[in-house]
Amino acid sequence: MKLSKRIKRGAVVLLVRSLVFFFNHIPRSLASFVGATIGLTVWAVMGKERHKMHRHLSLAYGDDLTVHQKRAIGRDFFINSGKNIADVIRLRKYFHSELKPLVSVEGLEYFDAAHKRGRGVFGVTGHIGNFELLAAYIQSQGYKAAVIGRQVYDERLDEILVGNRQALGLTNISTTDHPRRIIEWLRQGNIIGVLIDTDSIRVRTMFVPAFGRLSNTPIGHSLIALRTKAALVPVACLRTEDNGYKIVFKPEIRVQPTGDEKRDIYELTLKCNQALEEIITEYKDQWIWLHNRWHTRPEESA
Repeated sequence: MKLSKRIKRGAVVLLVRSLVFFFNHIPRSLASFVGATIGLTVWAVMGKERHKMHRHLSLAYGDDLTVHQKRAIGRDFFINSGKNIADVIRLRKYFHSELKPLVSVEGLEYFDAAHKRGRGVFGVTGHIGNFELLAAYIQSQGYKAAVIGRQVYDERLDEILVGNRQALGLTNISTTDHPRRIIEWLRQGNIIGVLIDTDSIRVRTMFVPAFGRLSNTPIGHSLIALRTKAALVPVACLRTEDNGYKIVFKPEIRVQPTGDEKRDIYELTLKCNQALEEIITEYKDQWIWLHNRWHTRPEESA
């Protein structure tokens, strides 16, 4: 690795460690304010990113949103993200005493019914709200939960992230691990969270509609659920106006094999996309509109 890159990575690691120390030694109210201020500042200076968000919102909603509404959604996303990151940094130290009491739950009966069958549950979610807090909360309710995560480019940063998850009792499964590990985890009746809302070339995908446009969508969860009869339950952890959180479970997406595996995977993934789309549409300012979900096109993939 070049010296310049090592220096740059070292500076990033130092910054992250400094932020961890800072946010864990101030009250949550101040941490939320600082996080929101950082988010708003980033939004204000990153004109290119504002343009991306406007474009992606237009692809998803067309003229249903005004220019002003799209601008407000983008601004509020950065503010919410700053607050969420502040809370994520504080999870390890303050989850049980401070953050967990701020969480309300809606639709838990869907999740419990799926879990009681004992075949394991995929918590199907996306980059909306605070998905790190979501995993920690599910684990705290007596379930054995794991998360699938891509390894961070710097092993020191990866150790911080994975260490925080493990400190809260979560099991971390890397995207580079063999799928057999996921299957064994589910067969023990456990929970695993999956993020399915990004265009990815690193995992197995299929073109499935999202917001009315074909989206290169991960299908590993659908494939494994089809073969193991694990449950698929859409869920998200959303920030509320009072700086608390609401976890929303949607009805289970039933696995009903027809014998045509490709068609079954498509239908399951489509239903997962639709469930997340419903949540995103209700909480537009909490989804990562910076990401171009439709970047890869079918003709390019072919």
